[in-house]
Amino acid sequence: MNAMEWNRDLRLPLEELRRREKGATDWPDRGHGVVSFPEMRRGQIGLCMATQIARFVEPGSALTGWLSQEQAWAHTQGQLAWYGAMEEAGELVSVRSGKDLEKHVAAWESPGERQAIGYVLSLEGADSLVTIGHLARAYGYGLRAVGPAHYGPGLYAPGTGATGGLTKRGRELLAEMDRLGMILDATHLCDEAFWEALKLFRGPVWASHSNCRALVPDARQFSDEQIKALIGRGAVIGAVFDAWMLQPNWVKGKTTPAGAGLKMESIVAHIDHICQLAGNARHAGIGSDLDGGFGFEQTPQDLTRISDLQRLAELLQQRGFSEENIRSVMHGNFTGFLRKALPQ
Repeated sequence: MNAMEWNRDLRLPLEELRRREKGATDWPDRGHGVVSFPEMRRGQIGLCMATQIARFVEPGSALTGWLSQEQAWAHTQGQLAWYGAMEEAGELVSVRSGKDLEKHVAAWESPGERQAIGYVLSLEGADSLVTIGHLARAYGYGLRAVGPAHYGPGLYAPGTGATGGLTKRGRELLAEMDRLGMILDATHLCDEAFWEALKLFRGPVWASHSNCRALVPDARQFSDEQIKALIGRGAVIGAVFDAWMLQPNWVKGKTTPAGAGLKMESIVAHIDHICQLAGNARHAGIGSDLDGGFGFEQTPQDLTRISDLQRLAELLQQRGFSEENIRSVMHGNFTGFLRKALPQ
């Protein structure tokens, strides 16, 4: 999305990306971006979830999106082509199997020249799947995780801000995901669809970018009951750094990170809450969402670039986390999950 819709060449230094966008007003984060490949390497971020995203909407919808599934599918294929181009340029490498994962982790743990950044391909919102048969096609090119919903109503499931259970197509989607051995991303499912999906789906489940409703009440966040259910399924929940998800009573367009005095300690509270519910540190990780359409205008004040994520280790230590538990949150939980969930 950053490359294809925001028109960012993520190979460039962050300062250059910001300079190019200075004065642009089409999106609030113009000139405020926090993600680039050099900045990820600077922060020792060697593995990420890479998203395909394209929403279908009915004419007149308040949400932006494409007016046919075929258009949405074509847009995800453009995103896929960009990932492929970045592989050819030596910037990225696709992680599709346990074998790929072990090879990639070993490369990053070995001293040497700059390594390509590994990515696990995920689909955020399933509307772009024109038919259930498109899922197998996507699995063939490397798709390994699917979140059936995003914001609003969906063809497969209602998402954030909507209500209701899975659609008939959504139930068929989960059955096909089970058959293929894919990961279900519970992020963005509305409550009713969340519980139905966990009941029907038998495979691995994670929440790539979600926080805690008990700390910041909002339907976008998970309740304690939902978190406990995810823990029971062996899920990892990736913490989100979008300011409104960290600050209670955030008023869009009025509240600011500076005005709220928001710092990265706020995200540690969400991570710790999940760990307290689990009784261990095996289910919390970093989701970030820092390439998700906002920049440092909407992050904690002490996070202005994605490499600042490394500061989490010190903050977790101050919170009383052991070195082993810090490693689990920083990378071990998600890599451990993938070792079990990816095909060998």
